Amino acid sequence: IFLMRPSESLFAAVAAALWPFFVGIFVSSLNVVAFSSSPKSSSDASIRLFPRRVKRRTFSLPSRSVASSFALYADRQRTAGEEKDLAYVFDERNSKTNAIPMVAVRLPRHPTNEEVNRLMERSELVFDTLHRQHREDVDDDWAKEDFDVKGIRIENCQERDSVFANSYVDLGRVTVVGFDYDYTLVTYNDDLLSLIYDMALQRLVDNCQYPIEMLSDLKGKFDPNFSIRGLAVDRETGWICHLSYTHKTAVAWEGREKVSIDQILKEYGGKRALRPSTRRKRLKPLNDLFSMAECCLMADTVQWFKDNGIPFFPRAVVTDVLNSIGGAHISGDFHRIVAGNPEKYFVPQPYLKDVLDSLKNSGKKLIFVSNSPFWYVDAGMKHAIGPNWRETWDAVIVSAGKPNFYTDDGRPFREVSSVTGRIKFKKIDKLIKGEVYCDGSIKELTRCLSIDQEAVLANGDDSASSSDDGLQTYHAGGGVLISPNVLYIGDSLFADLVDAKREFGWTTAIVCPELSRELAIQNDEDYLLAEQTMKLLLQVLRRSQAILGYERRSLEDNRVLDGLERRVSEIRDRQNKMLGNTFGSIFRARYQPSLFASSIRRYCDMYMSSVECLRHYSPEHRFYPQDARLLGHEPILNDAECWDIDDTSWDMDVQ
Repeated sequence: IFLMRPSESLFAAVAAALWPFFVGIFVSSLNVVAFSSSPKSSSDASIRLFPRRVKRRTFSLPSRSVASSFALYADRQRTAGEEKDLAYVFDERNSKTNAIPMVAVRLPRHPTNEEVNRLMERSELVFDTLHRQHREDVDDDWAKEDFDVKGIRIENCQERDSVFANSYVDLGRVTVVGFDYDYTLVTYNDDLLSLIYDMALQRLVDNCQYPIEMLSDLKGKFDPNFSIRGLAVDRETGWICHLSYTHKTAVAWEGREKVSIDQILKEYGGKRALRPSTRRKRLKPLNDLFSMAECCLMADTVQWFKDNGIPFFPRAVVTDVLNSIGGAHISGDFHRIVAGNPEKYFVPQPYLKDVLDSLKNSGKKLIFVSNSPFWYVDAGMKHAIGPNWRETWDAVIVSAGKPNFYTDDGRPFREVSSVTGRIKFKKIDKLIKGEVYCDGSIKELTRCLSIDQEAVLANGDDSASSSDDGLQTYHAGGGVLISPNVLYIGDSLFADLVDAKREFGWTTAIVCPELSRELAIQNDEDYLLAEQTMKLLLQVLRRSQAILGYERRSLEDNRVLDGLERRVSEIRDRQNKMLGNTFGSIFRARYQPSLFASSIRRYCDMYMSSVECLRHYSPEHRFYPQDARLLGHEPILNDAECWDIDDTSWDMDVQ
């Protein structure tokens, strides 16, 4: 103040004196906001946003911004009669990148409770200042930083290539690493899903006698932005549903039209979830990435019937679409097209061979287990890592028939000729490196795959012993592969990972290609601003209820609370639109974790966007979960307080 000119000094001194009486802002590292009336000595205040995956960013709120907030608030008071929930401010960046417009939040007022109204006024000032400062920062960034065509700023590739842990995992103890093929070792682009969509559509017309006009209207119309993984189709209604971790229907679509909440409640007996016995009969999970074509074709078929006024039975449509998609897979038609032109359908993975070599050189055995036929994976792996790809693997198993591979003990291995692709008929007692096998089971794999006992013991597993035939077995009667020392990496929860975890205790990791793009979007400034705004609104909701007390709510009380909840819902909708699809994030069903995310937490020890993410980690790396809490009341744990660290592994003498 003393270094300023007299006019500036007076303005700064007045602002510093008035600021704490109108709004005191404190956002802690827990993103909790408390409104305080205690004096502050500084003329500036800071709101700190602590996003989960990007560096901390500080939005400073200088006194001139506060003064502008006062002016804006005065203008609002003069136009208080207007019934506008949100005022949208479009800037140059929004028009160029199609990002969510900045939102100036106008909160509801209570007709009689002045304390609630004062809270709303102070809160509006917080939001206004936060959003204004955000726009100033974005304008500065826009002038000097590059954005891609979808308005997503790539801030930290290392973060997007991270491996995330749900439990403690020590790769140093892993002796065997198994891999799936489709969407794991190789990843496809949207051209493959469009191909499957068109093939299944043709089958609907040829085999199920659907109107031939559908071909001209729908062929080539696969929409990669409509569906996501982890949805479910209701066989009785044809609805595509996004379920929360409690099996609650967060959102449903009939064709390309959103189902209202009233319709959902009416169909499901006054609630948004079916009984478990009914749910198992009615809902068909769509959990792998291939199912995105299935979901889109189902919705488009239903919408086509509705648009053309053709009566239809939803269960029959669902059955026909599922059979047509299944037929496209079983026929091998799309496999032949992809194998003949892998450059068109594969996403390049330049670091895949480096990852496999790193694991191999660390002494781990590598097992290839895929449901696809040999000629198909052979073409893909030659394209991905070279013509001698089989030399990397200790066992190559194709046409495995997962999940029966985990549960059917009576399936012997059959050798497949790597030259002709034909099946041989001799008995298989040992899996030979470089050869190819099909069918089989975990029990047979344990019997036929020789694993060095010393390597197992060196990695901390002292329960194994050698049997008479030289194979390694557990005292409990299982095999060496019945162990958390086996890591299996796949993309399909129920085909690849659930039985591996439940039946055999394997360490499991799921590949989610969608994760990379979601992280990029969620690290975007606009997305972070929307997330922080929702958190602040929830704090206002909690504080409002504390002010209203413990007595029965009046009609006016509930209107205020309903208005605040609508603000949260509006911002959540706009945040979901940033993700670029109809259903939002695969990990969240509206406000709650999705059923897909819950299953990942339950059955997968790790998850990543690509197998190539492992290149950033040592083959002996130890992964720790970010948050080991189960319930919200538990304290946030320190980094050292992680799940499943075996205290007995630390043989330290305590003096």
